[in-house]
Amino acid sequence: MRRAFVLTARVFFIALMLASATGKLLNMPGFYDIVRNYHMVPEPLLIPSAWALTLFELALGLTLVSAAWRRVVWCLVPLHLFYLAGLSQALLRGLHLSNCGCFGVYWARPLTPYSIVEDLVLLSLAVLFYRLSRSPMNHGQTA
Repeated sequence: MRRAFVLTARVFFIALMLASATGKLLNMPGFYDIVRNYHMVPEPLLIPSAWALTLFELALGLTLVSAAWRRVVWCLVPLHLFYLAGLSQALLRGLHLSNCGCFGVYWARPLTPYSIVEDLVLLSLAVLFYRLSRSPMNHGQTA
């Protein structure tokens, strides 16, 4: 059961990271605007921050495909904590965003309290994936 969960979570997070990065890479200027709408990053750092986040998602997704995936699975936890903090602060500040930016400009989804619930679920899955992938029962096996 544990092995099945780890394999399923790995495939899920690979798809999520690669889809998210691809959606952003297809229109980076549009993603710059989404990042700008959160009012979290000073203007001079906006473009480098958007690129850093997008390339990090891409690298994480690609590394999860590789044999080195166990070394980076922990990165999903702080990444989803970061997303949760960004979404939460925007809602708490009363920002009305027509696109949360999770997948760039092409799959626009408004920022709502449900976005927080979604990210809490993703964070929980990331924590469970990390914990179960680190267990002794899985070492030496490839999932």
